[in-house]
Amino acid sequence: MSSERLIYLPLGGAGEIGMNAYVYGYGKPGQERLILVDLGVTFPDMDTTPGVDLIYADISWLKERADQLDGVFITHAHEDHVGAVAHCYEALGAPIYARAFTANIARRKMEEHAHPTEAVTTVSAWPEQVSVGPFTIGFLPVSHSIPESAALVIDTPAGRVVHSGDFKLDENPVVGEAFDPDLWTEVAKPGVKALICDSTNVFSAHPGRSESEVGPEITKLVENAEGMVVATTFASNVARVKTLAEAGQRAGRSVVLLGRAMRRMIEAATETGILSDFPKVISAEEALDLPRQNLMLIVTGSQGERRAASAQLARGKYRGLELAEGDLFLFSSKTIPGNERGVIFIMNQLSEKGVDVVDDSSGLYHVSGHANRPDLEKVHALIDPQVIIPMHGEHRHLREHVKLAENGGRTGVLAVNGTMLDLSGNAPAVVDYVETGRTYLDGSVKIGALDGVVRDRIRMALNGHVTVTVVLDEEDEPLGEPWCDTMGLPEIGTSRAAVVEVLEEDLNQFLMRAAAKTLRDDDKLEDEMRRIVRQTAKAEIGKKPEVTVVVSRMR
Repeated sequence: MSSERLIYLPLGGAGEIGMNAYVYGYGKPGQERLILVDLGVTFPDMDTTPGVDLIYADISWLKERADQLDGVFITHAHEDHVGAVAHCYEALGAPIYARAFTANIARRKMEEHAHPTEAVTTVSAWPEQVSVGPFTIGFLPVSHSIPESAALVIDTPAGRVVHSGDFKLDENPVVGEAFDPDLWTEVAKPGVKALICDSTNVFSAHPGRSESEVGPEITKLVENAEGMVVATTFASNVARVKTLAEAGQRAGRSVVLLGRAMRRMIEAATETGILSDFPKVISAEEALDLPRQNLMLIVTGSQGERRAASAQLARGKYRGLELAEGDLFLFSSKTIPGNERGVIFIMNQLSEKGVDVVDDSSGLYHVSGHANRPDLEKVHALIDPQVIIPMHGEHRHLREHVKLAENGGRTGVLAVNGTMLDLSGNAPAVVDYVETGRTYLDGSVKIGALDGVVRDRIRMALNGHVTVTVVLDEEDEPLGEPWCDTMGLPEIGTSRAAVVEVLEEDLNQFLMRAAAKTLRDDDKLEDEMRRIVRQTAKAEIGKKPEVTVVVSRMR
């Protein structure tokens, strides 16, 4: 029996939707040569991660083994798959491989962070393959909601693995490659040890719909609109952006793209030859000179992002353009779970302006980029692997996907983030559990989820903050009374007096009777004053604020 093994280890994306990062390795235990598939981000929210800019998988395990990492392979250019490549490049230092469109996006990210763009290598579609270490990898074209998406065919000394990436079965995707069952059958012929498979839509019972189906409905909607039309979708969904632009063009409207991400994606698609017939667009400045009923704006912010064009139009103006009563706003997108509050808030702001809001509740104006349950069954049958390992989904999605595999007479294995599987034999086995977590990009600094920074920020947001300052003279006696500065606290408490005054009075009473040894000990003094502030505040306002005590001594 070989002493070498083939391992699979998800660091992100298995048990959540977002921040995908999947490790494959081959070699002797602990000495495996490694590759990483995808390195994405997820986005923060004000409830759980206030002030954070981006979140991505904790790659500490991989960083410690950077000398074993032979390459990073990116399946497609969505942020949850490519968004962290530049943030992690310094730590990992491995070459990055992707198809042309994805490589274009990855190079832009590398350039923004002053990393060498030469680290990104463009790879053509299957049957071209790249050899790194013990792996030979090919990019198998798949349909998805962004151009040039790919599954990965990973050949190893222990057998072939297929990593599906995000995919759907679309024979007419408008932009990009159609699903080709013959190609998948060809890949499956030598036998597939494991299919690591997208689980996003495992609960959707009906076969997925084609991107081409939404065009006629959107065109009809735009043609019947009377005022200005604004539409938002995922900026990366180049096919949908094109469909929206063509609908505006057919309705005799001038098309405007608003939002940096939207323009960047269309530029990348044009530069790489994916788009050659995108309708002519005009600038926001040019649009100001046209009647509003002749305009079609396609804007960023379909997920309620506060700084995106959609949110700014809902609040007031964006680039001089303003919505008015009778205008139409179309959400040609699905709201990602967790973003509902932000999207609904924008919808209500638009409604207050008299704007007619249309979303996808009718199913007419959006189709998913992920395979539904019957589509997954079809791929299971085409690939016919020894084992199916669900990924890209919350725990409930992964568990349901395992059931789906087993209902089809196949072996399914549930492997959440941190679960290391040995795929070498005929029966996969869990061989290790790796500690995984999240890294926060907070401004320009990377912090760990357990560092306490965000936790403290949440506690301050919930309970407010009090800064106490006390000055002691050379004899360790109080020099005047202590004073308090508050943030996020009500001015008046239950005693009908100013909260600050009540706090200062209780602190002063404590100082007047404090023992000399307490006054000489900064730590004891701080602890006692912090306790008094929290105790008094609880009685006055029903909350215990965060407290900072500053002790100054005259020497």
